[in-house]
Amino acid sequence: MNLSRFYPIFDSSEWIKRLVPLGIKLVQLRIKDTSEADVRAHILAAKAVCEQHQCTLVINDYWQLAIELGCDWVHLGQEDLVCADVEKIKRAGLKLGISTHDDDELALALKLNPDYIALGPVYPTILKKMKWHQQGLEKVTQWKQTIGGIPLVAIGGMSVARAEGAFNSGADIVAAVTDITLNQSPEKRVQEWLQVCRSDIPEETQ
Repeated sequence: MNLSRFYPIFDSSEWIKRLVPLGIKLVQLRIKDTSEADVRAHILAAKAVCEQHQCTLVINDYWQLAIELGCDWVHLGQEDLVCADVEKIKRAGLKLGISTHDDDELALALKLNPDYIALGPVYPTILKKMKWHQQGLEKVTQWKQTIGGIPLVAIGGMSVARAEGAFNSGADIVAAVTDITLNQSPEKRVQEWLQVCRSDIPEETQ
């Protein structure tokens, strides 16, 4: 399974329509605090764009809609796992990514045989209040040694300048949120991300 090393996360299909055509090949749609009908509309719009541009779309949380609408991936946070039917997700053929923040959550995630594991926050993040302090790059290395061949996503406070350190510490993929959406030029920032994620790949694998 070859996932892009650059993994932006957006809170609307408008962002996906705007930025995926620039060359993004892996993206997450994470929508909170709105109606299911609104989420459905965003998923359908995002799915159409991603199919047009051969981009892998990951749906955060709304696993029932992801199944119903024929999506390929779903991402679940630890709070989402409590009420999600993981077996149903897998029977439907969807691949699964799971958030982790500590050893207990990692152990739970590994029992579910996920298709990637996200570790965060690697750095302090302004995205949401979290009870966990920054994990640091050392934790990225420890997590990767533990999970082996499962792709590891570094998330939380990530920026273009910090991407190389995350990759060098063992991350397979780096997720970005506010570094793009709060940038004065999101399009330029995406291009910078695409470049740094490409340039970090060893020459023999390019």
